[in-house]
Amino acid sequence: MPQKHDVIIIGGGHNGLVTAFYLAQAGFKPLILERRPQLGGAALTEEIIPGFRCSTLAHSAGPLSPGIVRDMQLEKHGLKMLRPETTLFAPTPDGRALLLYDDPARSAEAITKFSGKDAANYREFARALARIASVLGKVLQQAPPDIEDPGAGDLWNLLKTGKALRGLGKTDIFRLLRWGPMAVADLAAEWFESEPLRAIIAARGIFGAFLGPWSAGSSLLLLIRAAADAHPAGSAAFVAGGLGALAAAMGAAAKQAGVETRTGADVARIIIKDNRAVGVVLADGTEIAAGTVVSNADPKRTLLGLVDASYLQPEFLLKLQNYRCSGVTAKINLALSGLPTFTALRNQNSSDSSALNGRIHIGPEIDYLERAFDHAKYGEFSQNPYLDVTIPSVSDPSLATPGQHVMSIYMQFAPFKLKEGTWSSRRDALADTVIKTLSTYAPDLPQLILHRQVITPEDLEKTYGLSGGHIFHGELALDQFYATRPLLGWSRYHTPIAGLYLCGSGTHPGSGLNGLSGVNAAKEILKDLRKQ
Repeated sequence: MPQKHDVIIIGGGHNGLVTAFYLAQAGFKPLILERRPQLGGAALTEEIIPGFRCSTLAHSAGPLSPGIVRDMQLEKHGLKMLRPETTLFAPTPDGRALLLYDDPARSAEAITKFSGKDAANYREFARALARIASVLGKVLQQAPPDIEDPGAGDLWNLLKTGKALRGLGKTDIFRLLRWGPMAVADLAAEWFESEPLRAIIAARGIFGAFLGPWSAGSSLLLLIRAAADAHPAGSAAFVAGGLGALAAAMGAAAKQAGVETRTGADVARIIIKDNRAVGVVLADGTEIAAGTVVSNADPKRTLLGLVDASYLQPEFLLKLQNYRCSGVTAKINLALSGLPTFTALRNQNSSDSSALNGRIHIGPEIDYLERAFDHAKYGEFSQNPYLDVTIPSVSDPSLATPGQHVMSIYMQFAPFKLKEGTWSSRRDALADTVIKTLSTYAPDLPQLILHRQVITPEDLEKTYGLSGGHIFHGELALDQFYATRPLLGWSRYHTPIAGLYLCGSGTHPGSGLNGLSGVNAAKEILKDLRKQ
C-alpha cells in the first residue's frame, strides 16, 4: 500500500471531526475520509435556490459540549452561536399562542395565560430537571463500564456517579428511577394540565424516535436530552451561517491540530488482516493503510456494509441485524418570498420577528402526537404530522435575500418503509401534507413558497449515508442506550475487529449534535494507542 497513516477516520461528520481533533492533539496524524463533497455529515448548510441557504438536515446545535467549544477554540475559527430569548412558539388550533423563553420565570408568566397551576409547576419541573440533568450530564461524558471485566477507571467513574446520585436527595433519586421507564405522556400529565404545554414537553421524548408519547420509555429520551440541555422544552441554539458553519469551524480546528481531510473519498471496504483493521479501500480502488481505523458511520453501515461478514461471529451478526435504526423523520426546506403570518401571533398582537426566531412547535395535544405516530406503525406517513420548525433567516438575515426567508421543517412521522408506494412517488404528497398542516396556523404560507427541498427517509440513507434514514444512527431506547448502545458488550467504541472503532451517534450517548460520542471515543482509542 503506497499510503500509510496513523489513523483513518471514515466520515467527516461532527463526531468524526471531534475524534480526529483529540487524536491529533495527542500527537497522532489522523486522516478523515468523507465521501460527500464537504465535511459536516448532518451539519450542513446548502443553497436551496440562488440566494437562499439553509441548514439541510439538523437545524439546531445540540447544544455543543462547552468543553469541545473551548478545546477546539471554535469561536476563534469563526463559530458564532445565536441564542434567541424566545426558545419556542406553539400555536394552537383555536388561535392562541404559547411562548416559552430562555428565562424560566418569563416562561412561567406566559404559561399563566393557559394555567396558573401549570405556571407554578413549570418552575419546579425546570428546577428538578436541572438537578437530575447535572448528574446525567456526567454519565454522558464518560464511556459506559465494561460489564464483564470493569477496570479501575470504570469502578472510579461508577463511584463518582453514585456519589452524585446520593447528592440529589431521595425525592430526585426516586424521580430519576421512576421517570426513565415511563411514557412521557404520563410524565407530562403528572406535572401539567394544559394540553399545549403537555404536548411541548412530551415532544422532546419522541423527537427522531419510533415512539409515540404513550410509548413506555419515551421519558428516557427527555432525560437524555435534558442532560445536555436542561431547558424543559429544549433550548434554541443556532449557528450563524447555518450548521455548515459549525462543520467549517470544526474542520479548521482539526486542520490546525494536524488532521488531514479528503472529501469525495468514498470508502468501499475496510481491509482486515489477522482479524485486525489495517486500512481501507476507496470506491476508486485506492488502498490506504493505517494502524487504526475509526468509523463515524452508523454501526450497521460500518459492520454490515464495510466489513466482510466472515470476520464476525454469527451471534454478533444476528444481534447487529436486529439493532433498530428505522427512521421516522423527513425534512422539508423552503425558500419564502416573505415572513409567514401566524394567526395566533396576530390574535395576541405579538411581534412576528421576535416570536419566530426560536423553534416553532406544531403538535397541540398529546393525542395529536400519538395519532401522528399511529400512521408510522402501519407504514404510512402522518396526515397531521408533528413538526419542529425554524425560520433561521429571522435571526440570521445572511441566509436569504433581503426581505425574504428560509424555513426548515422536521416532520414526524414518516416511516422508512412504506406500506404502499415508494418515497420517489410519494415525495410531493409528503411535502403537500406538511405545507397543508402548517397552513392551518399560517394561512398565507403557500403563497410565499418560491421553492421547496424535500428530503425523505430514503434520501437520508442514500444521499447522506444514514442507515434506515435514522438521524441518530439508531433508536434511542432503554435497550439501546448507555451500556447497550449499540449492543451489550460493545458499548465502549470498540468492535469485534481489533483496531476498528466506532465514534458516531450509534455509540453512547448518541443524543444529537453535542460531540460527546466523538470525545468519549477519542479517550478510549487513545488508551489503546498509548498501550501499543
